Amino acid sequence: MTFIRAYLRASTDDQDASRARADLEAFVSQRGLKVASWYVENESGAKLERPELMRLISDAHPGDVLLVEQVDRLARLSNDDWEELKQRLGDKRIRVVALDLPTSWMGAGANLDETTQALLDAVNRMLLDMLAVVARKDYTDRRRRQAQGIEKAKTAGLYKGRRADTERHAAIADMLDRGMSWSQVCAATGASRSTVKRVVDSRKTEA
Repeated sequence: MTFIRAYLRASTDDQDASRARADLEAFVSQRGLKVASWYVENESGAKLERPELMRLISDAHPGDVLLVEQVDRLARLSNDDWEELKQRLGDKRIRVVALDLPTSWMGAGANLDETTQALLDAVNRMLLDMLAVVARKDYTDRRRRQAQGIEKAKTAGLYKGRRADTERHAAIADMLDRGMSWSQVCAATGASRSTVKRVVDSRKTEA
């Protein structure tokens, strides 16, 4: 029995990490399988130490599948951090299956002979490395373009910095004042727990 652990990640609190859930559920359903455990977080893919990803690795048993929508959801890491993540996955014998990597799909529920599985694993390692490099390049290119744009705006006197979502923060503060729990506030507003924490911390500072 294949134990599938699905990992969903978005980079910021304004993005929906659960957006791809339906695609992952359809993928496993088509193969007569189901997702046994979900791990969802809003963290940068350029960070190795992500709470839910680390919890997934800790929970996993040999032969479990780590299912992602795209390789860049798993990693936009530097080369050293990518090697470290691969080592941790390898130590737990976790198979990575990504919807954008068709050669990995046979790792989800297929019973292959030892030679075929070894060959498939070798091909997937090579392709995962390639896609991880592409994801990292996309990340660094976007950061460079963003920095250039900010610098240009500063030179023109147009850069005001990023504005906080004051209306949502005010709504969160109001819900907390009315005794709603963090979980209830997150469900009502779509905010992450880290956003709620920022609102709480900012109010402490103001006080």
